Amino acid sequence: MSSTTLSGRTVLVTGATAGIGYETARQLTELGATVLLHGRAAEEAQAAADRLIASAGVDSALLRPVAADFTRLEEVENLAHAVVRDHPLLHALVNNAAIAAPERHTLTADGNEISFQVNFLAHYLLTNLLEPALTSDPGGRVVNVSSALHRTGAIQWNDPQRVRRYSRLAAYAQSQLALTVFASDPRVTAVSVNPGVCETGLLPLYGHEGAPAAEGAQYVVRLCDPATEIVNGAYYDRSERVSPAPAATEDRTIKRLNKLADLLVGHTA
Repeated sequence: MSSTTLSGRTVLVTGATAGIGYETARQLTELGATVLLHGRAAEEAQAAADRLIASAGVDSALLRPVAADFTRLEEVENLAHAVVRDHPLLHALVNNAAIAAPERHTLTADGNEISFQVNFLAHYLLTNLLEPALTSDPGGRVVNVSSALHRTGAIQWNDPQRVRRYSRLAAYAQSQLALTVFASDPRVTAVSVNPGVCETGLLPLYGHEGAPAAEGAQYVVRLCDPATEIVNGAYYDRSERVSPAPAATEDRTIKRLNKLADLLVGHTA
C-alpha cells in the first residue's frame, strides 16, 4: 500500500491507547489518515498520541486525542457531540474499546453490567450519535472489533445485566455477540472483524499465546480502507469473510437488540 492511500480521511478509533486500537491508530496514520485517538481519560489519550509521535514518527497533525470513559454514558454522548461538531465528515469509526468482564458481577453508574456497557452499549450509543457525520458522505463505515467468542454467546433478553446468573466469560461473550449483531443494523454500513487472538489485555480470556497486536490491527485497517469493498453486516475472521453466529443475521434479533439497547442507553429511537 502506498503511504497516502487514506490521506484526507478521518477515522475515530475507540480504545486506542493500547493493544489493537493503538496499533490500528498507528497504521492508519502511516497511510495518511487523520485519527481521532480515543482514551478513557484525556491524559491517557494524549500520552498515547505523544508515544506515537515519539516512537513511530507519526505526524502530530494527524492525531487528535479525544476522551470518554465508556462506563459513563454521559461521557460517550459528550464525545459524540464534540466529534460531530469538530469533524462533521467522519469516514470511519472503529469500535474497538473492550474490557474483560470482571470476576465479580459489576454494574456501572448507568445500571448496566460493565462489559455489556463498555463493549457494546457505549458503542451502540456512539455509533448512533455519529450517524450524521458517518453518512454525510457516501461510503462512511463502521468496523466493530469482535471476537470468535461471540459464537459462544447468548443474549439474555430477560436478564441482560446477568444479575441472576453471572459468569465473566458468558458476560463477555454476550457483549461480543451484541456488537456483532449490531453490525447488521441498516442505519450505517458496518462490519465486524475477529482480528485473531493477540497479545493484548484481553489475552487471558483466550489463552496464553497471541499474535502481536500489530498483526490483528492489519485486519481492522484493511476494512477501513475504501478500496476494500464491504457488505453491511458482514463478518470477517481476520481477512476472510465467513458467516457469523446465526443470531447475528436474524432480523428479529437485530430489532430486539436495538429496542433493548435504546432502552438501556436511555434513548428512544
